[in-house]
Amino acid sequence: MVSDAYKFAIPVVALGILCILAHITYAAVVLFILAAFICFFFRNPERAIPEGNNLVVSPADGKVVRISKGTDGEQTISIFLNIFNVHVNRSPISGELKQLEYKRGRFKAAFDDEASRVNEQNVLTIQGQGIRVIVRQIAGLIARRVICWKRPGYALQRGERIGLIRFGSRVDVVLPAHAIVLVNVGDRVKGGSSILGEHA
Repeated sequence: MVSDAYKFAIPVVALGILCILAHITYAAVVLFILAAFICFFFRNPERAIPEGNNLVVSPADGKVVRISKGTDGEQTISIFLNIFNVHVNRSPISGELKQLEYKRGRFKAAFDDEASRVNEQNVLTIQGQGIRVIVRQIAGLIARRVICWKRPGYALQRGERIGLIRFGSRVDVVLPAHAIVLVNVGDRVKGGSSILGEHA
């Protein structure tokens, strides 16, 4: 469980205890269930990171909702995270975090294709051996906070935890034209352990 859970769960538990002291049992039960869900939401499981050269792993848990190709050949894989998915994000490749840019924006539903363009987001550029990958942590309709734990210049390992998006959200991964995409729309992936593609 990531530390963010405590700032949300502790006040809810405290309110639940107050409700018990005030003999408001039903409210206490609801609050304790909410606290349990918060702890569940902020879970941070260990993952088996695939070994091998030139692999690109998923930065997030969720469902692949779109795979698109730009005019320059770049390929974007969009992953939608619902509130029941793990929301800790991971680095798709080993490499240096070259750039981290925060963009203010709107809070359209994360499954909307326009969310990639207009929503609040962090844009991470990671340069590895023979490949540059862009990861966009995109806020959704409920999520209004995108968090990156790393700073530019940091040497990342494939599958390393890099940040968190609170509540429903979306992560886009932009791969160069020469990368081979190995997933399809509708596939469910796990951050750090599912292989999205490979590169030469």
